[in-house]
Amino acid sequence: NQYIGGIEHAILHLLYARFWTKVMRDLKLVDVSEPFQKLLTQGMVLKGAFFHKPEGGGKDYYWDHEIDVIHDERGGIAGATLKKDGTRLEYEMTTMSKSKNNGVDPQALIDQYGADTARLFVMFASPPEQTLEWNDAAVEGAHRFLKRVWNASQRASAEFETIAKSDFTNLDEEGKKFRREVHLILRQASSDYERMQYNTVVSAAMKLLNTIESFEPSKASWPAGTDVPATSNARLLARREAFSILLRVLYPATPHITHQLWQDLGFAAELGDLLDAPWPTVDEAALVQDEIELMLQVNGKLRGAVKVPAGADKAAIEAAALATEEFTKFSEGKAPKKVVIVPGRLVNIVV
Repeated sequence: NQYIGGIEHAILHLLYARFWTKVMRDLKLVDVSEPFQKLLTQGMVLKGAFFHKPEGGGKDYYWDHEIDVIHDERGGIAGATLKKDGTRLEYEMTTMSKSKNNGVDPQALIDQYGADTARLFVMFASPPEQTLEWNDAAVEGAHRFLKRVWNASQRASAEFETIAKSDFTNLDEEGKKFRREVHLILRQASSDYERMQYNTVVSAAMKLLNTIESFEPSKASWPAGTDVPATSNARLLARREAFSILLRVLYPATPHITHQLWQDLGFAAELGDLLDAPWPTVDEAALVQDEIELMLQVNGKLRGAVKVPAGADKAAIEAAALATEEFTKFSEGKAPKKVVIVPGRLVNIVV
């Protein structure tokens, strides 16, 4: 159903596959005309390379361990010299290739950071169809993110031991806002997976972790040995749900760490191994808002915001906007000539 290949492979391999499919179709061996339903031409990976031009022409490339890099006053790479004899080398950003001695050994990355970090970096660096510029510092960033996921999950493990079986009925307004954000992110991640936009899937996971870390399981403590208050229990349930979504979103990119955390947080006992767990579904009820916030403009300039009930009609929205302190301040006592309402987005009062 899906063909994935680099530009040069998508030309030669794809033509070859299409030719033989059509041959077999004409021979009545198959009843399809095309071998693949979808095509993804992946981008090239770029990395710096150092070379010397010998007198006979061409370029001689050298590995990083053979050279001493020269930096300019801004910290950029200006060139290099050979360690063995001091020969001056030139620098270029080019496609990663064995012939140019600028490849990266995956095993070295795995030994230093683990396979999950290497996988996460490659997925996050750029959309799969675009060129990726290799960056060692970004690999370190991917590793730091996974450490945050690990630490946050270990802290949450103790919290979840106190949860009583219940639902989200007693969830407070802040908790409802939290669940809405979690399920909005899930909807984005699910859509991006289907479109094979893996870099924004990782971005969604990062956003989800930030959301989880900013949401406290409870605003108040309770005596040890007593039942968790209903509201606090609902908040803990919401956090636990968010962690289960985070691990499933990250699993295709980082299967090793997520598999372990899935077990540590008790999800394996409930849903089975992560490999077999169902993909999380968006709870449409969690996306419903009782109240929405609209941008408030006066003569086209942003002056604040106004909150109205989600089902408010035009008259109610207009009345709420005219009653705000911001309108009173910036209208300078002038009567409104017109009120323009863009549903779900903004109110513009013209004076």
